[in-house]
Amino acid sequence: MSTSGPAPSGPRQAAGQVVATDPASIRALAHPLRLRILAILDDEGEVTATRCAEVTGESVASCSFHLRMLAKYGYVEPAERRGKERPWRSVGRGRQTRFDPDVPESLHAAGAVAGLVLDQEADRVRAWLAAAPAEDPQWLLASTMSGASFYATREELDALAREVEALTDRFAGRWDDPSLRPAGARPARLFAVVNADPRRTPR
Repeated sequence: MSTSGPAPSGPRQAAGQVVATDPASIRALAHPLRLRILAILDDEGEVTATRCAEVTGESVASCSFHLRMLAKYGYVEPAERRGKERPWRSVGRGRQTRFDPDVPESLHAAGAVAGLVLDQEADRVRAWLAAAPAEDPQWLLASTMSGASFYATREELDALAREVEALTDRFAGRWDDPSLRPAGARPARLFAVVNADPRRTPR
């Protein structure tokens, strides 16, 4: 299971992403406000606790506390100060939590984070559907929500999961560098889950 600081070993960076495998580092993400703060940082690059409070509706003190906790576990770091403001920025571009089969507690921690991510993504999709009547029909036709059932070996499923993770590599750099965006480009989202179905057994 994988989902998109110092703890016993702390997260590491791989291909620009922060990868957490130890339970303490993973559990540091298991809070809805922390996940929202990281999403804001991904969108805006640098934010202060005040800006986080404006976007989330939480108090500045609460946002400041959670930013410090994310920094403690290596997910964010202080950015260059702007006068009296203390902005923060993400460490790496994206995050993954991966359970360690040799550390059973890491599976529970990764599952908790995955559950929160799933809830937030479901809310985002519902918001997209609610806003659909006001959307350009051509952008709606360019979007999709799909699912599929199939038989695969563990090796084939692993290969598919890696392919899905790499689907957006072709757009690398566009988020941070506007000059790389073609005319008419808009922010877009991809959320996918590749998993063996525990409810069904092979026939």
